[in-house]
Amino acid sequence: MTGSLVVAGLGPGDSALVTSEVTAALAAATDVVGYIPYVARVAPREGLTLHASDNRVELQRAREALELAAAGRHVVIVSSGDPGVFAMASAVFEALENAPSLQTLDIRVLPGITAMLAAAARAGAPLGHDFCAINLSDNLKPWALVERRLRLAAEADFAMAFYNPRSAARPHQFARTLEILREACGPDRLIIFAHAVTTPEERIATVTLAEARPEMADMRTVVLVGNSATRRVGPYVYTPRHAD
Repeated sequence: MTGSLVVAGLGPGDSALVTSEVTAALAAATDVVGYIPYVARVAPREGLTLHASDNRVELQRAREALELAAAGRHVVIVSSGDPGVFAMASAVFEALENAPSLQTLDIRVLPGITAMLAAAARAGAPLGHDFCAINLSDNLKPWALVERRLRLAAEADFAMAFYNPRSAARPHQFARTLEILREACGPDRLIIFAHAVTTPEERIATVTLAEARPEMADMRTVVLVGNSATRRVGPYVYTPRHAD
């Protein structure tokens, strides 16, 4: 097989945060595959075919990219942030697992700056000690499992990063998330809402759990919750590197 497949992260939004490795892969690509708004971030040029598709068709998108690469094309499948964090890298390998004839393809995964790290940098250093990331969407797992992981993460005193916190189809779930966090962490725990981080629409708000409201989050927001030691220092928020 003479084709190749690169799974690339475009970072959180600002073009300055796209790595040079990803930029080089895009320059060498014959085809770019991805979700419509992510493909829109790739400048069209002669010799490049853009394949944009809707949300929730990740496996179909991955299969298309694999088939194009098997046909000799040099394909880049794009994700926002990092492709390995709730994104397309896992979908590609899931599709590959069911296509043994394609498992000799040249496949590379190129990392990107994921939204939780961009948001944490804007706020200070709220993920400075042990932390976990949880996707609050129940599209691919039951909501009961989300609740269990929230409680266990709070019990272990992790700082937490939440992806996909609240959508029009499931507005009640983030309200329930805040209830669980207040029960487990108390009202004074710091929570950061980072909307559209690194874009012109960026908004960063740090409040306590007592002050947090469900409507402060949407699908373009990453939510960071500190651990019991997370604190403010001037305009910044940080979590100490040590624990008792």
